[in-house]
Amino acid sequence: MARFIDEVELTLVSGRGGDGAVSFRREKYAPKGGPDGGDGGRGGDVVFAVKKELRTLHDLKTRNVVKARNGKPGEKRKRKGADGEGVVVSVPPGTVIIDPVSGALLADLVTADDVYTAVRGGRGGFGNTHFKTSTNQAPRYSQKGGPPENLRLRLQLKVIADIGIVGLPNAGKSTLLSVLTSAKPKIAGYPFTTLSPNLGVMRFGNESEYVIADIPGLIEGASTGQGLGIQFLRHVERTKAIVYLLDLLGDPEQDYKTLLREMENYSGKLLEKPRLIVGSKRDAVGDEDEEAFLKGPPPGKLTVSAVTGRGVGALKREIVHLMENREDDK
Repeated sequence: MARFIDEVELTLVSGRGGDGAVSFRREKYAPKGGPDGGDGGRGGDVVFAVKKELRTLHDLKTRNVVKARNGKPGEKRKRKGADGEGVVVSVPPGTVIIDPVSGALLADLVTADDVYTAVRGGRGGFGNTHFKTSTNQAPRYSQKGGPPENLRLRLQLKVIADIGIVGLPNAGKSTLLSVLTSAKPKIAGYPFTTLSPNLGVMRFGNESEYVIADIPGLIEGASTGQGLGIQFLRHVERTKAIVYLLDLLGDPEQDYKTLLREMENYSGKLLEKPRLIVGSKRDAVGDEDEEAFLKGPPPGKLTVSAVTGRGVGALKREIVHLMENREDDK
């Protein structure tokens, strides 16, 4: 299985344009014919295109340089040189392309139809046929092909999902994802089992279908690079709603504050997303602890046990209700 890679930098080089040709007709009945040098071919472009089957930037990690082919020079008898072959770089949905120097966003590739031409090939040079004039019937010069473009770019992947499950390590995110959807993430009882976002599709009834992402565990200081750091916080940006999963065996109130603080420090917009607050491991705590959690602020919380399935149906219904009543859909 390919390792999950969500950030790479690439140097892109387009193709150089082919030079125009210097040539003259030399035939039996035209020993001193006019110029017939053909134009050079255009250099190849480097283009990014979404490939929906991809889930990671792994295949680009070792490429470093992507180079298109040069255009061929023009030929005699006004024959144009062949255009240089371009390069199409396939990326997963959700890839953003950034200028690593200025930080400017250059492209956001989300759907299968999205493409972005990053560097364009040089133009082909004119052959000497273009330079014939009334005073210069036999020009012995042509135009050079245009130079290539050279550019360094950063690619970042932001997983596309309707709902993101966030929580501290061992809150039970992967286990919950496995019961809400058909996903089969790696599950174990130690921190940072999940080292990449896992995706699953939750189906409810005959019509509702939502993509859910299990975001790797956040810890205090994640927004400044602690633990898995901001490496995975960016994946929350794409989600339309967030499920905050809190471990009932720990200190759910404090954990919730920690999560909110880290999300806000990364981007205040994350706190504007619709949310559900869910206590996990309901089967492992007593009724009094569960009741205290549900009665404490803020209101509207739920509890679930991914092990026994208790509360999972109610959570699915709340997710559907939340998604169907989002403000951005109105």
